Amino acid sequence: MLTPTPLITAWARSAVVPRGGAFKALQAHELAGPVLNALLARAGINAAAVDAVVLGNALGAGGNPARMLALHAGLPLHCAAYTVDTQCCAGLDAVAMGAALMASGQAHVVVAGGVEAWSTSPIRMHRPLQAGESPVAYERPAFAPAPEQDPDMLLSAARDAAAHGHTRAEQEAYALHSHQRAVAAQDRMAAEIVAVAGVTHDAYPRMMDVARAQRMPVVARSDALSPHQANAFALSALTISAQADGAALVLLVSQAAAARFNLHPTAAWVASASVGGAPERPMLCAELAAREALLRAGIADVGQLKFVELHDAFAVQGLRFAKGLGLMPSQLNQQGGGLARGHPIGASGAIALVRVLADLSRSDTTQDQGLVAVAGAGGLGSAAVVSRRP
Repeated sequence: MLTPTPLITAWARSAVVPRGGAFKALQAHELAGPVLNALLARAGINAAAVDAVVLGNALGAGGNPARMLALHAGLPLHCAAYTVDTQCCAGLDAVAMGAALMASGQAHVVVAGGVEAWSTSPIRMHRPLQAGESPVAYERPAFAPAPEQDPDMLLSAARDAAAHGHTRAEQEAYALHSHQRAVAAQDRMAAEIVAVAGVTHDAYPRMMDVARAQRMPVVARSDALSPHQANAFALSALTISAQADGAALVLLVSQAAAARFNLHPTAAWVASASVGGAPERPMLCAELAAREALLRAGIADVGQLKFVELHDAFAVQGLRFAKGLGLMPSQLNQQGGGLARGHPIGASGAIALVRVLADLSRSDTTQDQGLVAVAGAGGLGSAAVVSRRP
């Protein structure tokens, strides 16, 4: 028996705003609430029809942000609520899980995506083990049990840049191109962005010349080379995505729900994959997930896809992903990527998905498809193939 294809009838996202910016006072449900309300309005469906909310969130430190969002947005009390934490993959994994709920017959209308309110995230503390000791604050938890499998994410990216010969200049050229595309696309992206706290466009993208890029401080260099050698392949502040706040959601519906509520889905969820890889090299897992999603979608040549969106937390990640799939870096992120927008961790994969869906909606070919991919801490990757539906 064939599994019914989940359909996508609407999508929406907030702007992406650097941590401490215009969203600095908003809790996760307050940031995602206007996005959810706009999503339902765009689809033309009543809140009472929603069966479940599946929400990616990485920094909430417990609780159930999905339930908070459902109640805050006025969804019915019987609506199921699932919060997913697979770090950077969480937003895209949440949509995949929403599609699985639908494919298994447990839901017919699902709101899925991600939100990160980094600015208001709790301060994390290690509980003291002995009387008289004080709690110790920490920035991030361990992502692998063995320290050698869990290097700092910046160090891991710097090691990879040096190992594969991606120079600082090459990384900065990639980053500058991402910012240029994002600035040029601001008006085009306005239709996908919901005003939250008065912000209607991504706040971080900016124009910059090569000379200024070269003056940006180094944030990481490989420890496998001498300091002098490592400088040539170092990561500068321009080549990593900024900490940020943001939210993105899609509305998944079954064919039965589309008929019942007179909805008009414009896209379909074709296939997805969530995979694991080497925890010490997490950024490579986006490629692993992309390959598996393409295989499941029956796509032998990634070049036939109209749009490929990678949440590129690092410029070197974009360069490696493109090379691994046989693409030119310019074929990724046609309106600028996460490198230019910023990185609201639990929402980043969902924002990349919204970007693909928005680009597909403007395509002049009715059978176009797109790929979205993201990598996560601990050696995780998530990817999905979506198609335009006439």
